Amino acid sequence: MTRIALFRSLAVALGAVSVAVACGGGPGNQSENLASDQTVSFPMVSEFSDLDPGHMSSGQDIDVFRNVYSGLYKFDDQLNEVPDIASAPPTISSDGLTYTFKMRNNAKFSNGDPVKADDFIFSWNRAARMQGDYASVFQPVAGYDDVANGKAHDMTGLKKIDDYSFSATLSSQAGYWYTETALWTAWVVDQKVIKAAGKEDDQNWASDPATAIGTGPFKMTARTPKQSTDFAPVPNWWGGSTGAITKIHIEIIADQKAQLTKYESGGYTLIGNANQSLTPEDVIRYNSDAQLKTQLQLLPQARTTWIGFNMCEGPGKPSKNCTFASPFGGDAGKLGREAFSLAVDRDQLLDIACSKGTTCTKATGGVITKGLKGYLGDNTDPWAVFDKAKAQSLYQQWDPTGSKVKNLVYTYNNSAFNKAVCDNLASQWKANLNVTMQCASQDTASFFHSRTKCTFPIFRHSWGADYDNPQDWFDFLFVTDAGSGGACYSNSQLDQLATQANAKPLSQSIDTYKQMNKILVDNTVTGNLVYGVQQYLTHSYVKGVGGSPLYDNYWFDLKILQH
Repeated sequence: MTRIALFRSLAVALGAVSVAVACGGGPGNQSENLASDQTVSFPMVSEFSDLDPGHMSSGQDIDVFRNVYSGLYKFDDQLNEVPDIASAPPTISSDGLTYTFKMRNNAKFSNGDPVKADDFIFSWNRAARMQGDYASVFQPVAGYDDVANGKAHDMTGLKKIDDYSFSATLSSQAGYWYTETALWTAWVVDQKVIKAAGKEDDQNWASDPATAIGTGPFKMTARTPKQSTDFAPVPNWWGGSTGAITKIHIEIIADQKAQLTKYESGGYTLIGNANQSLTPEDVIRYNSDAQLKTQLQLLPQARTTWIGFNMCEGPGKPSKNCTFASPFGGDAGKLGREAFSLAVDRDQLLDIACSKGTTCTKATGGVITKGLKGYLGDNTDPWAVFDKAKAQSLYQQWDPTGSKVKNLVYTYNNSAFNKAVCDNLASQWKANLNVTMQCASQDTASFFHSRTKCTFPIFRHSWGADYDNPQDWFDFLFVTDAGSGGACYSNSQLDQLATQANAKPLSQSIDTYKQMNKILVDNTVTGNLVYGVQQYLTHSYVKGVGGSPLYDNYWFDLKILQH
């Protein structure tokens, strides 16, 4: 399975000037009475990448459209999976293969069409056929491979029971799959509308407010591509109250300085929704000013950035992608991995590359981000500390002549944050190990293509979690021949544990996943650097803005007070 992870932006920042609020007044004049205008407006740097749930993968798109579409299950603000259109968790057969879903009989699309089992079966088969970045959500379902390869139209594992129940039979046990049914790829779409708009797999319907029909509390009402998109609550929404907000207005403004200027004049309600951020200097300015800081929230984000070490020991070992012997590979490279990790002062890295700690925090509890299941706990990674003397000792044992790191190049996909990290790492490794390292950047597409082939001896790596289950990390990064690994790591013990853990519900497998995370720590597979931070800038009279490590709060949580 290959998959592109959510990319919640890591570039963030703030600064120190007075902020003009168009509505006047201040916190002392506020009451809990609602303002007459309940329009929420915020900017995005770039246009939506994809509006069709079956093809969606960008974090900003998902954060917006989870208010428009929904599925059998969803994640609440604490990332617990709860029923949405389903009336209860699935019933699972004794062999762990067949999931039976019972649906509410009152769910409706925004155009009034009832939501039935046929709609889910249509939507899931359609997503499997389209082969978007997250089509592999359905890989466990029997018949998926034939659909993915164009040999079949529908997955054989999906069966309608009646109008409000259906079943999915898996090819083999996958205890994590229940979690995946809450992802956007499993959202339901209105087959009647899509078929009327054109071919089943066409995506144009999702860009037109007239045909972008979902089951969520909001619907798209207007759209000018590359300029703006508007949303409004669905009248008489089947799920209950849609909250106080009467309109969501999103503008595409590439210039982050211009965004902030408009926010400070009262033109925007907030900045930060849909994975947006501030410039580094601006986030520092806000965070260092006592008055401005009251408008700023810095919340954990489910992304870890680490030093990627190529674990290849030679051609073909341990992965079919290994084409050269890496100095950091296998047991022979462990001392080098330890030395390079210990030689990094992460406080300095945060100060320089993370805008004084406003865009990320130190990663000291293993590769899985703090706030997610499988996190090992603060300060549990002994290699995520700064120990210059120990680093130098280990390095001398590993490479006394400097031959292993001659002409060493650290490669990253081009971004301001990744460049700042590489520049700081190079500076620290020179100062603390006397190792000269060059930084090399590539465009994102080229970097990821090369990384999957285990091309780089040392490189930038990161992962933004798709959902709160450790399986999302191990299957795509650390099991043998993982599609998104880039390090060609192979450990038969970890592979066996992954097989065991993946077959069980998370409540029964979490300790096994933590054992796997500890294996990564003990073997210094990842030189963990930082966990992400999501920024939200909000006027004091706006309530409900924020989010979990994975998602913004739903729009129905928002309200604007009189000011």
